[in-house]
Amino acid sequence: MNAYRNDFRAVGYPLRLYSGKDALENLPAELHRHGAKRAFIVCGRSVSRKTPLISRMRTILGDTLAGVYDEMEKESPLSAVTAARDAARAAHADLLIAVGAGSVVQATRVVAILLAETGPVETLITQYPEHGSAISPKLLAPKVPIVNVLTAGTSAQNRGGSAVKAEHLDHRMEFFDPKTRPVALFWDADALLTAPLVLARTTGAAILWRAIMNMGSANMTPLVEGDRLQALRLAQNALARLDERDPAPRIELCAAAFLQNRDADDGGTLFERHWVGRVVYAFAAALFNQHEHVSQGEAHVALTAGVMRKLGMRDPDDMCRIAKALGAWRDGEPAEAAPERAATAFEGAFAAMGLPIRASQLGIPRESLATILERSLKNFNADPRREFVRERDLLWDVLQSTW
Repeated sequence: MNAYRNDFRAVGYPLRLYSGKDALENLPAELHRHGAKRAFIVCGRSVSRKTPLISRMRTILGDTLAGVYDEMEKESPLSAVTAARDAARAAHADLLIAVGAGSVVQATRVVAILLAETGPVETLITQYPEHGSAISPKLLAPKVPIVNVLTAGTSAQNRGGSAVKAEHLDHRMEFFDPKTRPVALFWDADALLTAPLVLARTTGAAILWRAIMNMGSANMTPLVEGDRLQALRLAQNALARLDERDPAPRIELCAAAFLQNRDADDGGTLFERHWVGRVVYAFAAALFNQHEHVSQGEAHVALTAGVMRKLGMRDPDDMCRIAKALGAWRDGEPAEAAPERAATAFEGAFAAMGLPIRASQLGIPRESLATILERSLKNFNADPRREFVRERDLLWDVLQSTW
């Protein structure tokens, strides 16, 4: 890169991060720092019942652990979130500890919101008026502190937004409150090794997918460029070295995801608004929420090449930079060839990892594509200005091409 965007704003949020062997031994000191005496854990059944992690945390926390809710499910259904809220309230929790990956971390943020806010849940979520941009309401009540203990790398780890599944709506419930950013993060070596290798690989694929999409921008700030280049390097190297015994690649994936979030705080924009990244993000969110056996990483990877071939020429310069980041492009070559080259290189990289590269490889019925399209039209991160509604027919053609 030869020039930077120098008109930007960077923000920082108070956070302590503990990484490596026995990092969890710092939990009591972290609770003391926030004056917490009744910590409450939110996790899923597998972490609680198939690994020693929660038992280890009980020993570390002792009497300061007020309770555990271990029924959180994939993609955080609202029923499980409200049950966790009720359990935390009954335990008089003054600090929440999320133990898991993306779904649990996001759900715990919503638990904190529902503990504090008094309005109906439907008034707390992003609103989609028939005409005009989406509206995210301000949630002003103070929130209890949150600590996140990761079992796999996830970009959810230190954000303020969350999405939960609600069967009575045609889209996910989206919450945003910067007060739900964690006060502490733990990348404990043994905690990260509790995740099966397949989970570490698919969550890592989601991190690498975003790192590749983010390379499309020519308009980075000097801080954002550093975040993105290092996130891409970390994710590529870590995914190639994942195994059952070494925590180092898993910690590096956590670091890559952390840098992706810092990128946004340093003045970056999600995918710099190019159409391929936005559309894949919206399609994938609708897909993995509808089909529980499909992971977030698998959904993103399987949809990308098809979308890139159809929509890449809307942002040809971005596709040139993505193809270059994938080793399939050199300066001066024709831009018209960039989407195909980027798509082919993308497919080759992820197929070599054993990941699906077409929607038809995900084990879903083709008939579900119609529902996926409709639910993708309401996604605040991908489409806050509601541009997708005007492009419905085109997006239907694009989605079918991913099959």
